[in-house]
Amino acid sequence: MTPSSNINKIIREMKAAQRKAEQQAQRELKRAVDKENREIDQHNRRVEQQNRQAVANYNRKVDAHNRAADRHNKQEIDRVNRELRKAASRPAVSYTDEERQLSQRVQEAVAAQDTREYHVFLSYARIDGSNLASDLRDNLEERGVSVWFDEVAIRPGKSLALQMDQGLRRANAGVAVLTAAYLTGRFWTERELGALLHKSTLIPVLHNVTFEDVAQYSGILPDLAGFSTEHDSVRDIAGKIAAAVLVTESP
Repeated sequence: MTPSSNINKIIREMKAAQRKAEQQAQRELKRAVDKENREIDQHNRRVEQQNRQAVANYNRKVDAHNRAADRHNKQEIDRVNRELRKAASRPAVSYTDEERQLSQRVQEAVAAQDTREYHVFLSYARIDGSNLASDLRDNLEERGVSVWFDEVAIRPGKSLALQMDQGLRRANAGVAVLTAAYLTGRFWTERELGALLHKSTLIPVLHNVTFEDVAQYSGILPDLAGFSTEHDSVRDIAGKIAAAVLVTESP
């Protein structure tokens, strides 16, 4: 065999080996790609299954929430209907002649005033009037009456006297919750009442005291009508005050 024949044989063998290597590489690549595709398919199937399960769990929770909300709404509707039936059967708020005169006087005075920031300034003694005053404020605000109330309006670090004087000037009317502690002449209540007495819109609310008790505190107040928790609930008193200070309403 000639040298050229040997060279050609070697070249052929090299090409054959190269083709074999390429074919082997292609087979291995195909196996790797197939394996990766199988793994991707398996992963996607797992994710899809998890998603279906998550959606099913979420839908069950939503259904449970909706059922609970429906029950709650039904209970609330039933409660409101019961309250409406109670309100319909409850006797209308009644006025004494003195209370009606007070309401009319306050209405006329408020109607003649310029618009103020608050409808009423609420004056009370904290020792025995705080709870009633807070309850009265809540009931007034439910009826759209804006209330200057020291627990909310007073700002620490500023003159208490100045803030109270400003509150009195910014209100159309004054509501004085007269209690035993109020009538002892405590400094702040005495100061507030002194300013309120100059208003034709002073509305006394008596709590656990009578006008006879008040007569010993002031010679002016007994000549005024007022509302008393002895005869009316706080809710009804708030309604009477609202009807007096919201001049679009009438008692």
